[in-house]
Amino acid sequence: MAGWDSLQRLVKEEVIQRRDEGCNTEGFIEKIEAAGNDREQLMAIYEQLMRLPIRPDFPFVEPSELEEIRKKRPEGPRVLHPQHSESVWRDKFYGAWLGRSVGCALGKPLEQWEYMAGSFGNPGWKNVQLWFQGADAWPITTYVPAQSRAQKEVGLKIANVSPKSLRENIRYMESDDDIRYTVLGLIMLEEKGLEWDSWDVGLLWHRVLSYSQVCTAETQAYLNFAQVTSHLNNLLKNEGNARNSDWEQQKDWVRTYLNPYREWIGAQIRADGLAYGAAGKPELAAELAWRDASFSHVKNGIYGEMFVAAMIAAAFSERDPERIVEIGLSEIPAASRLAKDVREAVAIARSTKDQVELVDRIWEAFKHYNPVHTNNNAALVAASLIFGQGDFEKSITTAVLGGWDTDCNGATVGSIMGAMLGAEAIPSSWTAPLNDILYAEINGFHPIPISECAARSFEVFKKLNPDSCC
Repeated sequence: MAGWDSLQRLVKEEVIQRRDEGCNTEGFIEKIEAAGNDREQLMAIYEQLMRLPIRPDFPFVEPSELEEIRKKRPEGPRVLHPQHSESVWRDKFYGAWLGRSVGCALGKPLEQWEYMAGSFGNPGWKNVQLWFQGADAWPITTYVPAQSRAQKEVGLKIANVSPKSLRENIRYMESDDDIRYTVLGLIMLEEKGLEWDSWDVGLLWHRVLSYSQVCTAETQAYLNFAQVTSHLNNLLKNEGNARNSDWEQQKDWVRTYLNPYREWIGAQIRADGLAYGAAGKPELAAELAWRDASFSHVKNGIYGEMFVAAMIAAAFSERDPERIVEIGLSEIPAASRLAKDVREAVAIARSTKDQVELVDRIWEAFKHYNPVHTNNNAALVAASLIFGQGDFEKSITTAVLGGWDTDCNGATVGSIMGAMLGAEAIPSSWTAPLNDILYAEINGFHPIPISECAARSFEVFKKLNPDSCC
């Protein structure tokens, strides 16, 4: 059933999704308009869309299953061998959690349509710049100011759902889905170690998350999983016997049925808590990301989480952002749309030393995607890492300045940079306002010290990698 949006809107989004996947969708929007809100007609159109073949001249090869993905990826290191003392490891884990929180908090008040999609004739990045300029806070060196002359002069506003992340108010990392999924990754590894798959993801979501805490692709998968497990309450009470033997056949329906968001950014923001447990092992991190993403996403939606997870795992060992991006690319199909887009973003980042020029060129190259699609946001993340040249502030502010999914991109870049540099190297001007506290709206994590989350991730890492640490 429709969940995140009306059925008509879902079917319209499916036209875009099928087109992006390489199908000929000509005439379908007109059919949908003619159908109005007639459910029977809309479902008939939807079924036609889902049966469309991929064009024979489609240049991309994009499997969704792990073994096929691995056959299509380029060469990579798979396992790195970082040699850190225990104190350095702990600093890096704390840096990863802190960096993710900082980047998320920076972008959170800008998760507003004016900055995500653009408005008033401006691209989103320009509106971000105008807000900071109007607050006499340009270039970006601090959290988002509550007031700006751009409100009166341009008509801009900031997200009213994030008052605790504004420069004047910030005292902790306020609740956000980007942090919530990081917590879920930690919970999964604490409870299951490496013995879990996408079925367990569904069970965990229904146990820990409310319906109001999921969005787009996650909403549709959440609903579909509930339908597959119609006796869900009994299953959760008897989790050891809950697995349905037909899950491998059912999971594709769960992640695709009425889910035109299956290549959007939702999976990409779920990588971190899992990747921390695979620090120094990009292949393992990508596999854990695949298990998680395949519950709700396909193709490039899955690749986004695998790409980010591999970069995070690599960042615990590598200090060269270009090398980190390269390792991320080594875990996804070379002939995918995401790999092509990231390579293009890398080329843009290498060719400019000006932050505004960079985000402008990235925006123009990838603005054809929805503001919360995987590919444009992953491209901006990669470009920000390379442009930042190892500077934490430069990297996260570039990611947030770029617009689109501002808090997601700030969080991802912050996580990678924090793992690379360690907590002690992150400027205190960014970390001190958080007071080492986050709120996740999850039992036991609301509130919790960020340092405790980091310590628990480190303990999980040691348990899963007894030969890799200290």
